[in-house]
Amino acid sequence: MRVHIVVFDGMDDLDVVGPFAVLGMAARAGLGVSVGLTAPGDPSHATTRGGLPLYPGPWAPQDADVLIVPGGGYAPGEGAGVRAEIADGRLPAALADAVRPDLVLASVCTGALLLAAAGLVTGRPCTTHHRAAGDLVAAGGVHVNARVVDDGDLVTAGGVTSGLDLALWLVERFRGPEASGMVQRAMEYERREPLWLRADEGAEK
Repeated sequence: MRVHIVVFDGMDDLDVVGPFAVLGMAARAGLGVSVGLTAPGDPSHATTRGGLPLYPGPWAPQDADVLIVPGGGYAPGEGAGVRAEIADGRLPAALADAVRPDLVLASVCTGALLLAAAGLVTGRPCTTHHRAAGDLVAAGGVHVNARVVDDGDLVTAGGVTSGLDLALWLVERFRGPEASGMVQRAMEYERREPLWLRADEGAEK
């Protein structure tokens, strides 16, 4: 499982670092996982809301099995972040262009709004931070009240700490429950429910 995490100025720290920590541990454990940072346009660096500089590799979604989009900077007047990226348009366009049959698009928190701006959640079960759920619905998504929503090639997670659950679910989905359990024990963290799967048609929405 090759995972690329998209970075941009103003993203939430934990939206990026949480999934990276989980997937990095899976990689070091020899579970057949790799993880790296990426950004369209190949900028030299991107800075989180908390001031952490991150250095992305090349934009190469064709080399990824999963592309994770973090959130952050969505509240009005925050400057850099999701709203600024939506207004700029280049990141949503790059995400739309990245789509292919064997690529899973994933998001943490308000990263789902970037996927929405790319036209990738219309009519699809998905989730985001609870404060942005109304905007996700207005953008065409079908909001599901769950920590992680897996609709096949679209996997979305709720706010902030849900990124840990997203990454652990991806390890379980691609590498099995034993692999996910190994990472959870090493991190001393248990993946939180609810998890909504495509088969769960009766799940609360």
